[in-house]
Amino acid sequence: MKHIPASDTRETPVLTFAEALAPTNDTYDRNAWLYIPDHYDEYRYILGTRGENPLICIGVNPSTAVPGALDPTLKSAQRIALHNGYDSFIMFNVYAQRATVPDDMDREMNSLLHAENMNAFRFVLERAGEHPSIWAAWGAVIEKRPWLPLCVQDMIAIGRTFEARWFTAGPRSKAGHPHHPLYLRKDTPLEPFTDLTDYLSHLTKA
Repeated sequence: MKHIPASDTRETPVLTFAEALAPTNDTYDRNAWLYIPDHYDEYRYILGTRGENPLICIGVNPSTAVPGALDPTLKSAQRIALHNGYDSFIMFNVYAQRATVPDDMDREMNSLLHAENMNAFRFVLERAGEHPSIWAAWGAVIEKRPWLPLCVQDMIAIGRTFEARWFTAGPRSKAGHPHHPLYLRKDTPLEPFTDLTDYLSHLTKA
């Protein structure tokens, strides 16, 4: 299943994160899943399993996955989270617009969608316990839009207020990009992303 955006998100009705928290259907187990908004739309803020100690996986943008129907990327993320001792996983994204092909993402950042996505990020970190674990897993796709690294800078700033810890998994590219979850072994260990700030500064200068 592919998702081709119907239009630029600035031309699409977008719920604020607070609005998206309101239940609209009962097609999945809310005690097992965190899914916001809780219906399929042109964007997705959060998808993951509920637990006390989640691993927060950061991709670039969401695709078609929904509760109970994870795509291969999310299945891999879940396996790696469980192997590394976490009881759950959260799939989050640098930008919330659904697009199976990243080239179909908005050409310009929708500032409203980004702001609400950052509200969703705070929500996730607030519920992730002390020193939340964030797995950078966006791969080279971060280069698809010049404003995507700027979105990550905002996430780093928010993460600092929660004393979050950043990790990578698997070998990084020659450009320093963290590995995408797909094709990683389930026993892949997490490694501290110690040079995250330097890595990002090079991207924003490119």
